[in-house]
Amino acid sequence: MGWDARVAGLFCRNLQPTLTYWSVFFSFGLCIAFLGPTLLDLRCQTQSSLSHITWVFFSQQFCLLLGSCLGGAFKRTLAQSLVALFVSSLAISVVFAFIPLCHNVVVLAVVMAVAGLAMGCIDTISNMQLVKIYQKDSAVFLQVLHFFVGFGALLSPLIADPFLSDSNCIQSNATLNATSNLPHLRKSLVPHHPGNLSQYELPMKGMVTTRVSYAFWIMALINLPVPIAVFFLLYKERLVPCFTHGRRPLLSADELAMETQPADKDNRPDTLQSAQPDGGHDDLFSCCQSKNFRGASYSYFAVHVAGALVLFMSDGIIGEYSGFVYSYAVEEPLSVGHKVAGYLPSLFWGFITLGRLISIPVSYRMNPATMVSINVVGVLLTFLLLLMFSYSVVFLFVGTACLGLFLSSTFPSMLAYTEDILQYKGCATTVLVTGAGIGEMVLQLLVGSIIHDQGSYNFLVCGTIFGGLAFTFYAFLLFFHRMYPKPSSENTNRRGIGTEQVECIKR
Repeated sequence: MGWDARVAGLFCRNLQPTLTYWSVFFSFGLCIAFLGPTLLDLRCQTQSSLSHITWVFFSQQFCLLLGSCLGGAFKRTLAQSLVALFVSSLAISVVFAFIPLCHNVVVLAVVMAVAGLAMGCIDTISNMQLVKIYQKDSAVFLQVLHFFVGFGALLSPLIADPFLSDSNCIQSNATLNATSNLPHLRKSLVPHHPGNLSQYELPMKGMVTTRVSYAFWIMALINLPVPIAVFFLLYKERLVPCFTHGRRPLLSADELAMETQPADKDNRPDTLQSAQPDGGHDDLFSCCQSKNFRGASYSYFAVHVAGALVLFMSDGIIGEYSGFVYSYAVEEPLSVGHKVAGYLPSLFWGFITLGRLISIPVSYRMNPATMVSINVVGVLLTFLLLLMFSYSVVFLFVGTACLGLFLSSTFPSMLAYTEDILQYKGCATTVLVTGAGIGEMVLQLLVGSIIHDQGSYNFLVCGTIFGGLAFTFYAFLLFFHRMYPKPSSENTNRRGIGTEQVECIKR
């Protein structure tokens, strides 16, 4: 896809909603990455054990998955989507402001569950809306969207770092040795896997000296412009009851298309269906209703399943690699020093963000299918090379950077490609987002259990298997793409005429 005058004009006409959806994804990234570095200080704040505080990870991840499943339910109208985004982005600021007041681990877990639900809604709705606006031109805009989540994920640990405790933040004479292990322990915390933490005993009673509250209040203020931006979009669309003064909201693109499309023999616009709530892009539970199965071919279902399985593996690899690469590096045979190994997760996320930035101009010239092919092949080859040079510390750093680059654009490219195959019908966005969320949670737990029971070397073996499965599922997707029925030229021409008419009216 080239950046031509047509795409530039489409972007200019949708500038405010596009920037709003990008900013909301910054909130998503800001919220997804702060928990790991701050978890020890939150343990002190709640005066809980390590095994109990790590359940906060699970609370957030599980509710993020649940929010992703339910997010499609808010897409039936533009008003529902924007209200859901406003509530979700505002909830994240409220969560940041409320976390310092949580002095009980159960209350903290509930608060993080609310954050997870908000993040899940943001994930599904923002992807859906951009796909709906740009359709075949959505690839580059999805790349920018996912760059913002990486940017937010990089920023929140940097904000938190100056306020993290340098020593054990519960002052007690019981365990003076805990202070020397604190940097290592902070980097070892991964989503719920208490087996890795059983060797550490930290005091639960004493004077709490953490200053991490300031970090959360700063992040709450940084995130506050995001719900304000969503509110302004609601106001522009005249969807705020207090400010409409009885005026009808501006016509949406679908309504404009309905008015400009030719009528059929019953004097009904042939795009009347577009003015009604969509049958596609519903929440996961609505997608499973029997009404969506009528007349669908097996390739229709196969494309959904294969696309979700590719993202199940790729996002699962991101979760398990970022969670356990430090633990792998400090164990034999590499035995990397704790301080040096601590750079590996940061390197990984840094190159994911860099890769998403690079993918923005690349996606102008390269179609999504080619980008996903490069990604899945690159991930598999990188893991194979990491296995071959498993005794090389230098190659571990090189391989970590390469993995970040190859994984960076997989999700947005896969989403654009799958929606293109399905001609922007069905439930692709909801199914893919849900599959990615399940993979990120399940593969982390699976790899953590395997490393705990079988040893750290299996970390790379698991990654290679997951990379091979991602490649296999993508090959199936390419096969089912060939089997999927192509759109008729009559429908294509009719849709093209309608689009041009809408653009003329908008001008």
